[in-house]
Amino acid sequence: MNNKEQDNYSNATLDLIKKFIDSNQRKRINLLTQIESEYENIYKLGPKLFEMFDSNGDDWTAGWLLQVLKKYKPNFFENNKFNNWFNTYSDVDINYDKLQLILVEQEFEEADRLTSSYLRKLAGKLAEKRGYVFYSEVNNMSGKDLQTIDRLWTIYSTGRFGFSIQAKILKSVEKKYELMWPKIGWKKEGLWTRYP
Repeated sequence: MNNKEQDNYSNATLDLIKKFIDSNQRKRINLLTQIESEYENIYKLGPKLFEMFDSNGDDWTAGWLLQVLKKYKPNFFENNKFNNWFNTYSDVDINYDKLQLILVEQEFEEADRLTSSYLRKLAGKLAEKRGYVFYSEVNNMSGKDLQTIDRLWTIYSTGRFGFSIQAKILKSVEKKYELMWPKIGWKKEGLWTRYP
């Protein structure tokens, strides 16, 4: 393939990515397979591709692109900054790099366990000792840390998970959990799933 042909492929891929970014949630979901099939060209665009995203933002298209690259082109992550590309913040000095890395790798079960341990830490020594958080303890947790966790889950789950997303879904089904579980993939055909 000559340079002109490669440029055409790169431009077509870049146009597809821009369409992906500019689309609404439903259209983005419909583009996932097509975006994933372009992993070679996404890789060739390189780190410069991420200049169009805000590392303080919550746009899950950047998270998906990172996940595609992690899956098909792990050598892209030799530049370690892409393992933790999104900036994270904590009021209590929790380092969220490990959570972000696990989410980039799409290891959702492990990420869920790690998130649970962070929530217990945010709730305090009693929650850590007992192994779970009481609802009444949530109000005393750092809002900045809860926002960080929520943002990472939203970014790396194509906008399906995270506290804010699930709260919206729960509200849309009139706070009926039995209707929410299938919408987020925790129940399928009446049976609990291990991890969506």
